[in-house]
Parts: sequence; C-alpha cells; structure tokens
Amino acid sequence: MNREQAKKLIRETFEAPFDKEKYSRFVSNLLKRIDFSKAFHARGYVNEAFKKTAEIIKTYERIGTYTDASAKKIDVLIVYLEKNNSLDKARTTMRNFVAQYLKNRGEKDAALVAFVPPDKKDWRFSLVKMDYHLEETPSGKFKAKEAPTPARRWSFLVGKNEKSHTAQSRFVPILENDDWEPTLEDLEQAFDVEVVTKEFFQKYRDLFIRTKLELDKIVKNDAKIRQEFEEKNINTVDFAKKLIGQITFLYFLQKKGWFG
Repeated sequence: MNREQAKKLIRETFEAPFDKEKYSRFVSNLLKRIDFSKAFHARGYVNEAFKKTAEIIKTYERIGTYTDASAKKIDVLIVYLEKNNSLDKARTTMRNFVAQYLKNRGEKDAALVAFVPPDKKDWRFSLVKMDYHLEETPSGKFKAKEAPTPARRWSFLVGKNEKSHTAQSRFVPILENDDWEPTLEDLEQAFDVEVVTKEFFQKYRDLFIRTKLELDKIVKNDAKIRQEFEEKNINTVDFAKKLIGQITFLYFLQKKGWFG
C-alpha cells in the first residue's frame, strides 16, 4: 500500500460514522496477519460483574485476534454503548470493561477497540493494554499476575465530525510498509499522546516564530502600522501570541459546532 492509499484508508475509516466493514479493512491492513476466524458476538451479554456497566455497555463483539512477533496476544473488539454521551462521560468504565474482558479471555495482553455509541457519528478508537508480571506459586511454578496499576488506555476520538490528521501521522508508516507486522510496542507508540502533544507544540512554536518574523517586516516597512504599534505600546511578540491563540480558540469553537 502506498502513502496516498494509506491516507485514504484512514480518512474513509476515521472521518465518517462507524462502519464495521471499513473498520475491519483498516485493522486488516494495519495488523497484516489478523485472524478473523476467531470472531464472535456477545449478542447482548455483559459480564455479571458489570451489571452497573450495562447502563453504559450494551454489547460487544470480537472481530479477530492478532499475535505479534513477541507472542503478545491482541484482540480486536467493537464495544457498543447504550448512550451517545458515554464516549466522554464513561471513559474509566469503558477501560475497565475491556480490562475485565482481557483477564477473562486467558489473560490477553491488549485490545484494539472501537467504542461505538448508538448514533455511530463520532466514536473512539482505543488501545487498552494490560500489564502482567510473573509471580512464583507455592508449587514453584510461575504464573502471570496483573500489575497493581490499572490497565492503560490510549484513544483517538474519530468520526463524522473529526479530522484524521493525527491518525494519519501515526498509522500511515505502518500501513504503507507491507512487511511491517507491528508489535504491541509499535501500537503503543502509534497511540502515544505525549508524542502527538510534543509534535503539536513544535509546530505551534514554528508557526509563532514565522508569524512574529512576518510582523517584524510589516512593522518595519509600513510607517502607519509602525506608528500605531508604538503609540499603543504593542510589540510583535505579544501580537503574534494573541493572534495565534485567538485563531486556535476559534478553531476549537468551530470543532465543537458552536458556530451553528
């Protein structure tokens, strides 16, 4: 798959309401060797331990399984939610539900999960990972035991009202390399919010510097603007900061749909 094909696949999957066929095609190209023969649908069943969760989790299905080169086992899931607002208000419950699922399924290491609300317009694509360590039993054998810290989850909000720029930057390198069968660690890096945040602030910094330098040129070459800056005690550093900050805030309002 070339770069443009990879970007198109991500846009079609993540800039649209949830579609199981598109989701399956994406994970198939991402993981290369996913085993779809292990698919099953819970048909409304939610584990007894999660009766309270049933108000949030409606049902779930596994569309396939994947074992990476280091024998880490990853299930690919679709979790159907009861309410549209659960995407933002029930993140901990959603993570814990998948963690319980992984423990009950023979201590699987992780899951790639689509959390899908009833309207399917916006949804979450997440990686939930369990941490296990080996503990010696009285008989002298070693058994995997869950680490004391909770399962970890990384997540992208995707769907009809979202753009896929971040997802493209993280997943295109894996998709376009037909020989790259990603490990669990590769998937962690792809979902790593810290890396994405550093990339954002680096680009923000570069934009600020370019804006400030352009303002310096305008102030230097335009006597009327230079006079106004001097009279109102405005400097190009503060002007550039405020300008970019306001544009970013307007983009945030637009993204929330508050402009109508």
